Amino acid sequence: MSTSSILSYRGKNAPASPIRKLEPLARAAAERGTKIYHLNIGQPDIPTPASFLQKARLEPGNVLSYSPSVGLYPYRKALVDYYCGIGMPVAERDILVTTGGSEALLFVLMALCDPGDEVITPEPYYPNYGTFSMMAGATLRTLPTRIEDGFRLPPPSAFAAAITPRTRAILLCNPSNPTGTLYSREALSAVVDLAKQHGLMLICDEVYRDFVYAGTPLSILSIPGASDVAIIIDSLSKRFSACGARLGCIISQRHELIDAVTRFAMARLSPPTLGQL
Repeated sequence: MSTSSILSYRGKNAPASPIRKLEPLARAAAERGTKIYHLNIGQPDIPTPASFLQKARLEPGNVLSYSPSVGLYPYRKALVDYYCGIGMPVAERDILVTTGGSEALLFVLMALCDPGDEVITPEPYYPNYGTFSMMAGATLRTLPTRIEDGFRLPPPSAFAAAITPRTRAILLCNPSNPTGTLYSREALSAVVDLAKQHGLMLICDEVYRDFVYAGTPLSILSIPGASDVAIIIDSLSKRFSACGARLGCIISQRHELIDAVTRFAMARLSPPTLGQL
């Protein structure tokens, strides 16, 4: 029998999630009677709304069928109403529903990057960004931020210095996971201008938008001119404390991007079907 590895480069080098590594340790400690404060995973500690659970229930006699690859129309229409209501002017054709925010980000990276391409992100960052980049064949280039200055975004000059001929996108998380930093309008505007100047796309993970307790959360689409470069990753997981529902979405007014990720979505048949939500 051959002793050579059967694994690909991705299979051998994909990093394990440090967050998930903590779960069995926390469970074992709880079984010993230790009080555990779970800071290891992004699960809100509020009950899932009863109306959400009711809508997700399939009535007897109905069929749990495939949904359209882009997501159920009533759900996409409800998302349009929500986003327009918070100052994000989007249309139904700008949205593709995904199996959680993770699939949304993976699809976007696959649509933007060829093997060897690069994506720039501030550090600390959500650990799975590195895994998703590797799965898409891209390299994640990081820019350090400092606790001493509130983990604010690096200046445009730092982003510009990190750009190479292989750079395809800048990836932000706002509000930031894991630092909790809320980026200012001025900082976001500067990154939008930089992305437009260098022909880059700006991916913004806005899953924690509703968890802001001081100040007003800003979507990247509220920045003038951002629609030319912006791709939003969003999810119901945090907003409705429904992480197990696995309902995310991609929002972009660059319709060639939406068309590309739709082709990926067709290969996995359909996103989750949870009633009409």
